[in-house]
Amino acid sequence: MSIYRTHTCGELTTKDVGQTVSLSGWIYRRRDHGGVAFIDLRDHYGVTQIVFHPDCGLINDVTHLTLESVVKVTGVVVKRDAAQVNPNMATGDIELEVKSMEILSKVEKLPWALADDSIPEDLRLKYRMLDLRRERLQHNLKMRSDVIAFLRRKMWDNGFREYQTPILTSSSPEGARDFLVPSRLNPGKFYALPQAPQQFKQLLMVAGYDRYFQIAPCFRDEDPRADRSPGEFYQLDMEMSFVTQDDIFAVMEDVIGDLFRHFADGKEVVTGTDSKAFTRIPFDEALMKYGSDKPDLRNPLVVQNVADIFEASEFTAFKGVLKNGGHVRAIPAPKAADKPRSWFDKLVSWATTDLGAGGLGYITCTAEGEFKGPIAKFLSDAQVKEIFTRCGMGKGDVVFFMACGKHQVMKMVGPVRTKLAEELDLIDKNQYRLCWIVDFPMYEYDEDNKKVDFSHNPFSMPQGGMEALEGQDPLTIKAFQYDLVCNGYEISSGAIRNHRPEVMYKAFEIAGYSAETVDAKFGGMINAFKLGAPPHGGNAPGIDRIVMILCDEPNIREVIAFPLNGRAQDLMMGAPSEVSEQQLRELNIRHTSIPGQQQVKAS
Repeated sequence: MSIYRTHTCGELTTKDVGQTVSLSGWIYRRRDHGGVAFIDLRDHYGVTQIVFHPDCGLINDVTHLTLESVVKVTGVVVKRDAAQVNPNMATGDIELEVKSMEILSKVEKLPWALADDSIPEDLRLKYRMLDLRRERLQHNLKMRSDVIAFLRRKMWDNGFREYQTPILTSSSPEGARDFLVPSRLNPGKFYALPQAPQQFKQLLMVAGYDRYFQIAPCFRDEDPRADRSPGEFYQLDMEMSFVTQDDIFAVMEDVIGDLFRHFADGKEVVTGTDSKAFTRIPFDEALMKYGSDKPDLRNPLVVQNVADIFEASEFTAFKGVLKNGGHVRAIPAPKAADKPRSWFDKLVSWATTDLGAGGLGYITCTAEGEFKGPIAKFLSDAQVKEIFTRCGMGKGDVVFFMACGKHQVMKMVGPVRTKLAEELDLIDKNQYRLCWIVDFPMYEYDEDNKKVDFSHNPFSMPQGGMEALEGQDPLTIKAFQYDLVCNGYEISSGAIRNHRPEVMYKAFEIAGYSAETVDAKFGGMINAFKLGAPPHGGNAPGIDRIVMILCDEPNIREVIAFPLNGRAQDLMMGAPSEVSEQQLRELNIRHTSIPGQQQVKAS
């Protein structure tokens, strides 16, 4: 028992009727009814209705308090009349008749009303402590805590131990910009915040710790988007020794599969098999069938390759794309032939404006079996019928076409598939569909720099090892890399690691890195591998994104307690902020003025 409360605001039931109790919380709502005042008192645990009768002498006091003021009330628990029972509240069968009240904190004026869902996000984030009181945010943050607790228990049950890795480390090229921290004790030198504990967790395997995990903070200076928090995020980081890809999959299917089943809240969890194993889709197949390496399998639409048909057609626009090494894909749209012309025009406008596509072609098949559309006249009847057959379409259906450059499938085709499924209401919102994407390419061609570069994690083991690196076209080499996908989101990424120094040197050499560069950038890890490294691999599910999916939130900031906004700013704490000249001098840093901006350089 506390001096402030004997119970929480979500605790009292009819078994407490007749008791004198004390509650403390925020005034959530207030109603006045003919001399009797009611407030809903809220705390972290729930809401209780409080009744102020005229004889308590407190009605004037409570009616002059601003909502969200904090009070302690003491009174008697009474049972509500049957007509007044609120089935939507855990405490809806009772109310508290007040005998005394103490004002613990008085609000002068609220910047906005908690019940107003139309408040701009920047205002909500400026007053995030107020925003976090809302029921939806309370639910999301509780969910986050429960998810993390569940993950820890499952990892312990699978024989893992939790170890912490450094936050201040060295800068290394791992795919995103580093956040740099100047060193006061080492003038002109900088630490980097870890993009992930990648090297450290591999070093733990070299050190013989066998099964590691941690709820790890990661820091990347990336552009924000709805499913990516700018600055920092958390992941379930894990690594295992003496394992194959299958061993890692078995652990993650147990941990993540059970996580979704536990928090599904009535939704169906579909893994594609009768067992706990998840469906595995090779990267090339995912791009071909879904136009994405993170396909939403709730979407039933399957993309078809129709390049051969257009190669033999009279449609010069698509033939030109194919001649330049591009692609032509067909995306089916069942039962869409009766849509008005405006619907098709809107889709074409979206493709050209939002995707930057040259257009979006389509052919409709009427209820009578007649083929129509802007592209139909460039194809023979046999060619059109072949397209509809490949797509599994017939009378009353439509096939859309997307022509795109060699490396634009994910930018163009995938979004069209998603857009059509949304427009036709084909996505089953009552499912979580999980799958692995496997066999990622080890390398890709960097068009900007005209060179071969890593397409994914540079520390991954190439399939075929040294033999593949020495004998294959680099762009044909696959890696033991894999992503875990749920409902169109990548929720985890991992790989079997390259633990052999000679293979690592060769892999980096193909990407244009000299042995000296590898030693300089990754010396700690490659030197460790020379001292005896076990085969090992790992995975790193993103906690923020998983919670976002489970909470059915469209924006990841809604599941983070104190997120940065879309411009990577903390409006509540005023970060990033300027610092004093004294602080800069201590760090041996001086300002260098540049027209239109300010830059900080180490002196």
